[in-house]
Amino acid sequence: MASFLDLFKISVDLNNPNFTNFNQINFSGVNSWDFNLKSKIPFKKNERYLQIAFNNDLSEAIRVIPKIPKNPNIIIEAGTPFIKKEGIRGIRTLSLLWGGKVVADLKTIDGAIQELDFLYNTNASCATVLANASVETINLFISECQKRNIESMVDMIGIEDPLSVLRKLKKPPKVIVIHKGRDEESTNGKLIKYRHINKIRSKYDVIISAAGGVDEKEARSAIFNGANIVVINVVNSSDGLTGINSYGDISKIVAKYLEILK
Repeated sequence: MASFLDLFKISVDLNNPNFTNFNQINFSGVNSWDFNLKSKIPFKKNERYLQIAFNNDLSEAIRVIPKIPKNPNIIIEAGTPFIKKEGIRGIRTLSLLWGGKVVADLKTIDGAIQELDFLYNTNASCATVLANASVETINLFISECQKRNIESMVDMIGIEDPLSVLRKLKKPPKVIVIHKGRDEESTNGKLIKYRHINKIRSKYDVIISAAGGVDEKEARSAIFNGANIVVINVVNSSDGLTGINSYGDISKIVAKYLEILK
């Protein structure tokens, strides 16, 4: 697979840690790029996946992603804060840089078609809609994702009873995300609600993702409780959040998580 520098005709020094003006990146000719087809292979229910979420900026992603071992069971996420800062161009860059599955964590609350339109030419494999969006929005989001060969994910952040949401839908999404919010990480007693996994599985044939302050111990709990996907945030020491330290030994840390998933 071509390197990131091969994909872009970049006239700036990306090795400069102070470089932040990504508007200088020239995307000419990238539209015709033959994307890695692995990015569109559907999730398999008998497989486990590590989803690595970027919530800061593109400079961090460019620094970290080349250190992540190439593995079809690793997913790269353009997190919601990342998308707000870097825009659709940021998602597109992650897709080109990684070459495998990329999640666009849109957290759509309304305007499903327009937000999915934004993903055109990004090669995003999956996209998220919030479970507390209207039934109409969620149904439309799932339907449109299917038309566009994007795997739909319903994020259950802040939802006490996921089944109450799923019962109202015309058809289930591809993935249900059981999610403890970032702002809840510092609250004692706030847990990822694994008890919902078996309840959902008893009625729906879906992939289950577990997210929210996941470290190695929590990853083991997620797998033990039946999650297919474990979401780990890339963080900095100053964030005060749990995840993979962006300045750590990325390859070694990721290898540990992949071992847990086996």
